[in-house]
Amino acid sequence: MPDTNVIHNTFTINRNYPVSPERVFAAFADPAKKRRWFAEGENHSVDDFSMDFRVGGLEHTVSHFKEGSPFPGVALINDAVFHDIVLNRRIVQSSHMTLGDHIFSASLVTVEFLAAEGGAELVITHQGAFFENSDGPERRENGWRKIADRLAAELAR
Repeated sequence: MPDTNVIHNTFTINRNYPVSPERVFAAFADPAKKRRWFAEGENHSVDDFSMDFRVGGLEHTVSHFKEGSPFPGVALINDAVFHDIVLNRRIVQSSHMTLGDHIFSASLVTVEFLAAEGGAELVITHQGAFFENSDGPERRENGWRKIADRLAAELAR
């Protein structure tokens, strides 16, 4: 019988950037910018990225893993809904991820943009439910840490 347990996990990532909170917020709100630092990656190619940045709006990403990755050629789909947007202060969205035809996680992500000495503090709180055959909490947190690093590179452009 397959394992049908759900693993629940919450983690928080804090990052400081030497730019204003408004500039960090703009990197989340602009579809072209967000695609660069959020959707693109070294282990996969992005087939589709769309984002309707408003409360009730959708974000949709389809990518395929490259050769040499754990799942070469397999589609990874991330579908999200924006639930709360406070200009330059907060974004709350929920999402679910699919690998091939298997939904393996559902998440609620709250992103806060705070003024800090010398720039902005970004606080990302991820609350996830990981289903059987999922990537698990540790890999997800590591993924978000890499995304925060790519955001730093985007802000330095």
